Amino acid sequence: MSRQPAVWFPTIRCGTGTDVFTVRLAEGLRKLGLRAEISWLPHRAEYAPWTVRIPKPPSWANLVHINSWLHPRFVPKRLPLIVTVHHSIHDPAQRPYKNFPRHVYHRHWIRPIEGANMARAEAVVAVSHFVAGQIRVLFGLRNVMVIHNGIDTDHVFTPYLRRPKPHRPFRLLYVGNWKTHKGVDLLKPIMETLGSDFELRYTADRAGAHVRYRLPANTRCLGRLEPPALAQAYRDADALLFPSRSEGLGLAVIEAMACGLPVIASSLPPVMEIITHERHGLLCQGQDVAAFCQAARRLRKDVELWKALRFAARQTAEKHFSLEKQVAAYCALYDRVLESSPFR
Repeated sequence: MSRQPAVWFPTIRCGTGTDVFTVRLAEGLRKLGLRAEISWLPHRAEYAPWTVRIPKPPSWANLVHINSWLHPRFVPKRLPLIVTVHHSIHDPAQRPYKNFPRHVYHRHWIRPIEGANMARAEAVVAVSHFVAGQIRVLFGLRNVMVIHNGIDTDHVFTPYLRRPKPHRPFRLLYVGNWKTHKGVDLLKPIMETLGSDFELRYTADRAGAHVRYRLPANTRCLGRLEPPALAQAYRDADALLFPSRSEGLGLAVIEAMACGLPVIASSLPPVMEIITHERHGLLCQGQDVAAFCQAARRLRKDVELWKALRFAARQTAEKHFSLEKQVAAYCALYDRVLESSPFR
């Protein structure tokens, strides 16, 4: 008789999408009647792990599931290990957007940690096919599973599709932290170029970095938003502005689509796994301010295109990126790991 998965998540609280991933997955497992518990570690556990006490796994746990960045110090030896890789930080194309200390940190600290975790793991999961490809190249792993992140498309990230036309001024939304790889330095020139016919609403950075950017008058900060308020912000907008230079997948893109929001995004490989150009949104090559402005103006002018993108975005999110689909994929993986685990 097979054992039922009982999953322990030791994880670092860092205020990013990886936190959201862990919370949502654990909640999804519990809704299915499975045991799942998170042990939060302070942020310093990432860069000074020896200063943080090692948490003890619950006695009932038969699996441990971690983010690839977790130092092996915190990974128990006698539980089967699942590792999820969320980022594409080792992509050579991102080197111009890193300062030297960050490059050294990623290359000589994070990368060996990830390598050690993957070598120890019974299963390695990537959040996108692009990330899976990087793992194969950098770490020589071939058996990498792809499970896209999921969201609650039934109760939280839901659409309001009856609005017949966009707001005036056309309302753009930026959701995310304020780091260079997110393309936040492009928000100012984009909004200055678009002018008074457009408005940008944006969420605050968890560390307050957004205050360092002097944005024009046609922008407004929404602060830090919890999921219900964030979903309402998506519904209140006309398009998501997503000029990111680096993503593992793009959680904000999926959330926006589920709320029936077209996306104007950089044509990154992970984003292109979610969005088809002129079907769910408009993709812009490179970091071209003019291209983002042209896309925004096009959606403002072509109401029929705007409505078609809204409808298709919602349909795709509901079909392919639901939390239920993500949780089911992990449950199937947990079952396979338990069946073949040497720790039985």
